[in-house]
Amino acid sequence: MRIVAALGGNALLRRGQAMTAENQRANIRRVAVELAALADGNDLIITHGNGPQIGLLALQSAAYDPDNVFPLDILDAETEGMIGYLIEQEMTNALPPGRRSAALLTQIEVDPLDPAFQKPSKPIGPVYEKAEAEAVAAAHGWQMAPVDGGYRRVVPSPRPKHIFELDIIELLVAQGIIVICAGGGGSLFGIEAVIDKDHASGMLAAQLKADAFLMLTDVEAVIDDWGAANARAIRRAAPEHLADLSFQAGSMEPKVTAAREFAEASGGIAGIGRLEDARAILKGKAGTVIAADTDAVTWWD
Repeated sequence: MRIVAALGGNALLRRGQAMTAENQRANIRRVAVELAALADGNDLIITHGNGPQIGLLALQSAAYDPDNVFPLDILDAETEGMIGYLIEQEMTNALPPGRRSAALLTQIEVDPLDPAFQKPSKPIGPVYEKAEAEAVAAAHGWQMAPVDGGYRRVVPSPRPKHIFELDIIELLVAQGIIVICAGGGGSLFGIEAVIDKDHASGMLAAQLKADAFLMLTDVEAVIDDWGAANARAIRRAAPEHLADLSFQAGSMEPKVTAAREFAEASGGIAGIGRLEDARAILKGKAGTVIAADTDAVTWWD
């Protein structure tokens, strides 16, 4: 089976943790054990997000030389290297002898006329109080938006169209190598944007003709009417079953959309759930599975 596994932010940092190298390495060590088990007998491609890391690098760049801040696409590539390096190291420790992994910097093509460029919405970096957010925005020309009880920088998040290194990924996978890629975006000509991990990963999974696309995070399943008294966890559904349901924008909504699009385009299964449940999600025993051959929505008790 060919599997694309997209790691949520909790793979690198648990909620409330400081963004230190030690914390990220400890979390990735735990992740690697689960992914190594998932790779047993399967082709595995690993993708990841980079929002907190790219925000930190942007701040460091601005602090070093405010008049010559590094472009966001270069910082994006730096985070791909940093995170990919940690995942590759820990995967090497967790895998059996002879099985290898490799981190690959990837560039993603987007449409320059994508409406997202007119409405930045992707939060990156730390949370500021209002006065500090206004000062930072004025100093760097950044756009801020209210999130998480404060304010964060927001940048465009255009939809991905194509991954330029797709043929290289195919070559590596054909040799039995676990590929770590598509870690947050980048583009051929370099733009100030962060491409959504779930959409990029779903597109990659479809283009690689993957059998399964897993979005591994820190929630047990997709919840319909999240936060309401009648909230229910979805066990299995076809893509069209989810079209009229409502999910959290910027959180679960892009995951559900990416899952629907992959299942429709490929005929494979998409799964959303906890990292530690990855193998159970594939068997339909945990998380939420989206598959075209599903007649009706089923729910977890």
